[in-house]
Order: sequence, then structure tokens, then C-alpha cells
Amino acid sequence: MSANEGRITRKFEALKREGRAGFVTFVTAGDPDAETSAAILKGLPGAGADIVELGMPFTDPMADGPAIQLASQRALRAGQTMDRTLAMVRAFRKEDADTPVVLMGYYNPIYVRGAERFAREAGAAGVDGLIVVDLPPEEDAELRGPAAAAGIDLVRLTAPTSDEKRLPALAKGASGFIYHVSVAGVTGTKSAAESSVQDDVARIRRFTGLPVAVGFGIRTAAQAETVARIADAAVVGTAIVERIAAAVRGGESPPPDALARSVLEFVSELAAGVRRARSVAAGGSGGR
Repeated sequence: MSANEGRITRKFEALKREGRAGFVTFVTAGDPDAETSAAILKGLPGAGADIVELGMPFTDPMADGPAIQLASQRALRAGQTMDRTLAMVRAFRKEDADTPVVLMGYYNPIYVRGAERFAREAGAAGVDGLIVVDLPPEEDAELRGPAAAAGIDLVRLTAPTSDEKRLPALAKGASGFIYHVSVAGVTGTKSAAESSVQDDVARIRRFTGLPVAVGFGIRTAAQAETVARIADAAVVGTAIVERIAAAVRGGESPPPDALARSVLEFVSELAAGVRRARSVAAGGSGGR
């Protein structure tokens, strides 16, 4: 078994023992520059992130809203590459052997590199999972096999439109956790109603025993708290990325440590909301 194999599973098992939901954070690798991005990544676990999603910058992130599209552009302009993204994970692993890292992005950069080579190098770097938003189950065999061989979970996406016919196909071959996109459309543009999230999570759980993480549209600690009472994890991306964008707007970035500190303070606020959720719920059982 590779060092990273099972890290996501162990994390969710630990969360279950603690009686709480997890907090998953998303940032784009290399945004707004390599030094600042590395400082943010390093600080996320200490700020309360249980799992880190690290975006692989891409020129055409079609499933993402303006904030994450701009984050990819900033990172690419600053010189971020796949090699540098994997190097960030290797550096992170030197100091943190426990926090799962999930690479999220699009298949084109993986395809260009070659699925087998990518999976081998990502596994060696310490990557635990992959979310490839434009690779449906019917087409992911060429990545699923090499990923499994490297001890990397292939996390599948579900949506409000995923019905009883589609969910079995999405659940089959998935590992790590299910990432439920709580609203139709691109990232960061709107939020789902609590009742619809409850219904969606209950429906997904009929088809898989994997943990269910819910994201898209969570912007505040209160929203994160609400989702954490229902799902196994709450995912926040756009709101964090917007903090980075606000700091660099105007063309001149603050010092990396200052920007990282500002972002991590916000992450701590969100994490506190997630941790409040099950203590508020009757008996601390939440939505499980």
C-alpha cells in the first residue's frame, strides 16, 4: 500500500469518531503566485481544513464561475504548470503526512501528460484523490486504472439533476467520497436551499456508502454550518478564491505572508461554522 492510499478514508473515519462533518477547502495552485499559494496551502490544515482541494490551472475551466476562472488565469500568468503543482504537493507532504490532498480540474492537462504518467507522478507526490469535472464515468477507465494503481481515489461528482437512473453509474467505480454539486450551473453563482440539499444527500446515500461532501455556493460560516448538519463534509472554494482576488485587485499584491494570513483567517471562520454544526444538532448526530 502506498503512503497516500486510504488517507481520505482514514480522514472520514476520524471525523465520524469525532462526531462531526469535515471541512473541504479549494484553492487554485499558483494563485496569485507560487510563493503566496504555497503559504496558503501550508496553512490550510491549521486553519481548520480537513481535506484540501487544489485546483490544476487550465485555460478553459468551463464548469467554473468567474472567480475560479480568473484564479486559473492569474496562476497561469504567474507561470504555474503541472510540474509546479505536483512540486507544491511534494513540499506540503514534507510537513503534513495526514491531510488529504485532492487535485481538481479538467482532463486536458492530464491527457496531454498521459494518464499513466500523471497518476504515477501524482501518487508519488502525495496526491490522494482526483476530481476531473469533464470526465464522465463512461470515459474515465483510462484514468481510473492508473489512479487506483497509484493509490489515488477517483472522486465522482453528482448534481441536483442526477436521478435514480444516473446515480448508480456515478457511484460505481467512485472512491474516497462523492462530491455533490448542490446547484446547477457554474461554481460560485448561487446557493441551494437547505431542503433541496437534504433531499439530494438522502437520494445519493441510497446508492453509495461513500461519504457525501456538498459544495457550490457556500460563502459564509452560517451556510457552511447548515450544510455540515446534513452532509459528511462542506466544501468551500469560490468564497476563498475571492479573498485572494480582492487582495491582489489593483495590480499589486500584498506580501505573501500577509495575504496568506488574511485568507487563512477567513478559512478559520468557515471551519468554526462547520464545527458548530453537530454540536448544535440534537445529540450531535447531524444528518448521518
